Amino acid sequence: MQEDNRSFEERLERLKEIVTGLERGDLPLEDGVSLFKEGLELARGCSVQLENARNEVKVVSDGLLKDFEDIDDESEESVDDD
Repeated sequence: MQEDNRSFEERLERLKEIVTGLERGDLPLEDGVSLFKEGLELARGCSVQLENARNEVKVVSDGLLKDFEDIDDESEESVDDD
């Protein structure tokens, strides 16, 4: 299978086109099946891209949250010392 280097937005746009074509219901069976298969692959690709982005955001957020927790802990310690 060929590697798909399209962006999330490009995949999503193509997926919308496929859905529109399938919803019309005027395609020959073979074409409809082919589009359906392409749509499944696009949906899987979008899902992988979303999961990767979610993980990246979580990693960054966890790092920022830890930094904020450290700052918060330091603030509480300085208040407790007073």
